[in-house]
Amino acid sequence: MKTSKLLTLFSLGLLLTLGGCKTQQNQGNSQVNTSPSAAAWKSGVKGTWVLDNIEKENFPQNYTVKNIFEEAPPECFLGSIWTLPNNGKGNIKFEEEGLLCAPGAIRNIHWSIYNPGRNAGEPEFQFKKIYPGDKPSQVLTGYRLQLAYADEERLVMKMPIQIENSTANLIFNFVRY
Repeated sequence: MKTSKLLTLFSLGLLLTLGGCKTQQNQGNSQVNTSPSAAAWKSGVKGTWVLDNIEKENFPQNYTVKNIFEEAPPECFLGSIWTLPNNGKGNIKFEEEGLLCAPGAIRNIHWSIYNPGRNAGEPEFQFKKIYPGDKPSQVLTGYRLQLAYADEERLVMKMPIQIENSTANLIFNFVRY
């Protein structure tokens, strides 16, 4: 009987102690961030990807996006191969044929995962175009895409576009190469 009472008291004390720790961890932080860290995103994004399709979300009917990344129309990016090695020195190889497309062209980029810091937003994919003779640290302009999903086979990123008083998105759906 003494053993049973001691075990019950010990269990109750342990429960109260663990419950107290959980309460202390959540005090002052009503929302717990369950999003992947920048490091987890980098691990999920690195590799070689093919841009399978681009979806339009919240665009007005008949709205046309003339070009993306100050490069070419979205259609020219379809089928492009994005090589994103761990060292950040990647490239985009264009495959699509079309009026303003350049099949076979390769655009060198330097990519990384932007980390806004704790409670300052979500990590984003960012890249800079690197032309011959450029050093990434000297290139001041670049592009950011919202990271939506990544697994072993798929990668989804969004490009927000301001249209009048609302935000539309181009959704880039990649498959592993």
